[in-house]
Amino acid sequence: MTIDAALAALEATSVATRIRESLYLFPFLESTHVVGLATVFGGATILDLRLLGIAGTRRPAHRIAADVLPWTLAGFLVAAATGLLMFTTNAGVYYHNTFFRVKMALLFLAALNAGLFEATARRSIDRWDTDRKAPRSGRVVAIASLVLWIAIIFMGRWIGFTTTRATAPSEVPANIEDLLPK
Repeated sequence: MTIDAALAALEATSVATRIRESLYLFPFLESTHVVGLATVFGGATILDLRLLGIAGTRRPAHRIAADVLPWTLAGFLVAAATGLLMFTTNAGVYYHNTFFRVKMALLFLAALNAGLFEATARRSIDRWDTDRKAPRSGRVVAIASLVLWIAIIFMGRWIGFTTTRATAPSEVPANIEDLLPK
């Protein structure tokens, strides 16, 4: 089975068809996706600003992480689930969209970046937990996190403005009246 055949099969599922044909389901999913993404970005930003020594410097870093990371993970799960459901409705178009592909690559890099934090600065948190800033490795990861999540948000918005099932007319009418329904 080719990738295009698999994408077409995904689009043909009853779930995808129901979402696509509903007046309310896709907008509901899209709105919920935005709430999930805002939760992810908000939590990541709070922790990143603490690591950079810009905000929350009077609280230990481990305490801020413990407070925001469960919310950040929950927001990510909501965004991932709703994103997957929206993808099913127009999988072939989304898959071939450059902005979608860039967003997926950026999400992968954001996951690698989080893993890098766990493998570096987080391992030594007991030594710098109450310092104003994280060590250099933690600050680099925080900057990368902010840049990646902002780029992910931009790519997501561009996906919405560059994908459609509609096709442009092959001929442009001579006058505007020809465009109006008869």
